[in-house]
Amino acid sequence: MRILLWHVHGSWTNSFVQGDHDYLVVGPPDGIGLAGRPWRATETSLSEVDADLAVVQQPEQLGLVPRGVPVVYLEHNTPSAPGQRHPMADWDGLLVHVTHFNDLMWDCGSTRTVVVEHGVVDPGPLYTGELARAAAVVNDPVRRGRIVGTDLLPRFEPIDVFGMNTEPIGGLGDHDLGSLHRELARRRVYVHPMRWTSLGLSLIEAMHIGMPVVALACTEAVRAVPEEAGTVSTDVEDLVRATRELIADPALAHEKGKRAREFALARYGLDAFLRSWDDVAKEVAG
Repeated sequence: MRILLWHVHGSWTNSFVQGDHDYLVVGPPDGIGLAGRPWRATETSLSEVDADLAVVQQPEQLGLVPRGVPVVYLEHNTPSAPGQRHPMADWDGLLVHVTHFNDLMWDCGSTRTVVVEHGVVDPGPLYTGELARAAAVVNDPVRRGRIVGTDLLPRFEPIDVFGMNTEPIGGLGDHDLGSLHRELARRRVYVHPMRWTSLGLSLIEAMHIGMPVVALACTEAVRAVPEEAGTVSTDVEDLVRATRELIADPALAHEKGKRAREFALARYGLDAFLRSWDDVAKEVAG
């Protein structure tokens, strides 16, 4: 099947294009194309495209889909507030959410929705935990502030913060994905301080690596992190204590990290993700 899509969220797209279809990524002037990513995909112009299905991720993309191409709308984000009306509410197509929390909180009216949970390319069991420090991945922590828990990070010292535009708060700056995974794996525990975002793929990747995790019990984290993999709580002091215990006890950290990896492979493995998307594609494109 020839699937047309836009490069909106690189990590999600990296998983999506691992399937058995021909992936056509919209290039300029209507998209950013591959943007240097080494994906098994073809950058295309909308004037030349011949597709069996389009995966639309923003309302403005709907009007760009060539006539006659079936469409599925993919929503990556949480609403700004519970009950916010979705732009595709009362639409006659299929809307796909990436988490059950998002499906619960968006008001989609009569639009039919399904959930296809995240899947990630397995980086492998890289965890060593050799550095007695915590780690977090937070993109644009200064601009996004409390939403991503930037104000909480100093409470987890010693902690290293990775991601885009992290330098203003003393983070370690941008990394390519392979380097990021290797650096995360050297830290003892992964901290997920997000108050209100969709489920971060960095959390799932950290669990795949084999890291124990502590996470705020917000949005989808309560479903994504089992008790045996770490600690989930709305009490930040609970999380701080758990982080200190894991830093002080490498054996405990390794055991919880092992359980985290087992869980992540079972729930957020790439095979299940791709099978679910195959089902969606067959239903919508026929």
